[in-house]
Amino acid sequence: MKFVVIGGDAAGMSAASRAKRNDSGLAVTVLERSTTVSYSA
Repeated sequence: MKFVVIGGDAAGMSAASRAKRNDSGLAVTVLERSTTVSYSA
């Protein structure tokens, strides 16, 4: 299964990491328009 997160801010990265923790076989992709993403999640 694939999981796409639109937005690499703190909420988007939190959603991506939570999805990966819940299902380690999940393919997680984060799409971010700017050149920086948040690593605070």
